[in-house]
Amino acid sequence: MPGVAALESRIDDLYKEALGDFVARRDALAGTLTGADAKKVKTLRKPTVIPWVVNQLYWRARPTYDRIKSSGNRVRLEQIAALKGRSADVRSASEAHRKALAAGAKEGLRLAAAAGLHPEADELTRALEAVSLAPELPEPEGRLTRAFQPAGFEALAGIDVKAPGDRQPAQHAARRAAEEKARADAERRKQRALEKAREVLAAAQEAEEQARDEWERAKRELAAAELAVSELE
Repeated sequence: MPGVAALESRIDDLYKEALGDFVARRDALAGTLTGADAKKVKTLRKPTVIPWVVNQLYWRARPTYDRIKSSGNRVRLEQIAALKGRSADVRSASEAHRKALAAGAKEGLRLAAAAGLHPEADELTRALEAVSLAPELPEPEGRLTRAFQPAGFEALAGIDVKAPGDRQPAQHAARRAAEEKARADAERRKQRALEKAREVLAAAQEAEEQARDEWERAKRELAAAELAVSELE
């Protein structure tokens, strides 16, 4: 039985390799394990295409991935500074972030094409933006399985908003914050519904893939049995 570090490394390997082989390799790994380790591996979800591409950037183009993360963090910090009434350069941070996202999407599309996959550039860019702006990711880096929305105003919750003089009274800032939060809440509800639908679809696709594998295995066994009977006759 592998140690914890060894098992985690083998799990990482599942997310590094070809997307189409994920289920077979996951099941093969689970077959070498027992107890809680086997159960843990069996429940690992197969990524959808976009998260798989983001994972490849993490594993195979780490400098590009790190640039996206660091530029996104800078954008968030500059926005927080601006909300607090401190000196901030949101425009410069946003421009650097935009360039990092463009480079990341280009590299991600190259990695995807090498694997025979062709995701939408805009969808990949949105996924990278979400990863870069999130204070915390919903899944471990390199093991993302589902896309999620970029962080909205809720990511800045708890920030003490200050108005820069009479040009932007505090009540106006509070009203805009409330409006932004309402929009973010609506988008979050929509995203939850979309994610649930995607999970149902992914589960159905995985079940179909497993059923196809079982059918192919049964067909091979039937052919072998027929051959054995023929030779004996």
